[in-house]
Amino acid sequence: MQRPDVAGFYDRRTGSIQYVVSDPVTRKCAIIDPVLDFDEKSGATATVNADAILAHIDNEGLSVEWILDTHPHADHFSAAKYLRAKTGAPTAIGEHVKDVQRIWRDIYDWPDFPCDGSQWDRLFADGETFRIGELEARVMHSPGHTLASITYLIGDAAFIHDTLFMPDSGSARADFPGGNAEQLWNSIRAILALPDATRLFTGHDYCPGGRDARWMSTVAEQKASNPHVAGKSAAAFVALREARDKTLAMPKLILQALQVNIRGGELPPIEECGRRYLKIPLNALPGAVW
Repeated sequence: MQRPDVAGFYDRRTGSIQYVVSDPVTRKCAIIDPVLDFDEKSGATATVNADAILAHIDNEGLSVEWILDTHPHADHFSAAKYLRAKTGAPTAIGEHVKDVQRIWRDIYDWPDFPCDGSQWDRLFADGETFRIGELEARVMHSPGHTLASITYLIGDAAFIHDTLFMPDSGSARADFPGGNAEQLWNSIRAILALPDATRLFTGHDYCPGGRDARWMSTVAEQKASNPHVAGKSAAAFVALREARDKTLAMPKLILQALQVNIRGGELPPIEECGRRYLKIPLNALPGAVW
């Protein structure tokens, strides 16, 4: 099995991991789930994370062929548009992003918003393949966390976004608009049906117990020691997941991030005064913490 090189870039502010996955033969690469920096207190944006990725690509002599999102994120802004402008590489996401766009179009009251995925250069269907240099990549539709979530299987590496975290951290929540715990279980089972040695790269790590950030495990490790899946039935997982989700507050950036991320990472247009504005709907989501 092909073994790509994988570099992870951890954003401590959001607990997100961004990836550069590259073909060691051709030096072609893809960027997965890049973060555009956003400070919710000042409203400032920056490109610190994205520029660190670009510096790594330059230092390693890599050439970017793809900028890939696994789903529209609820906890950080996507830097896909910024990196497309810097590299010229096409952007891509799963085709079910259109379903997520329809949900959030109504939440934001954007009747004219085009829910057709045209904000990306390519929409991937379940089972579709593409190449990164000589590496073959396959798309697995992995809904549950969101309707649009996909896994990228590239050689022996699977980029599993927000399905499973590290084995000591369980699974991702399934209570966002369009989320579903039973679908998440089915997506996890499909991932864990991959060969035991498959490397799994997760989308987040929150450093439980104060340990250092980690983001790679294997199928075998997840099956053996992740408490949300080891020895669990579908019914037990769904009950556990739904009970846990009821205790969780909404991510602090969800209302800011989704209006950027359903645009493929494009910030709101500049208005006549020269500023950009985010639109925050009131009383649109559960999960308030008083």
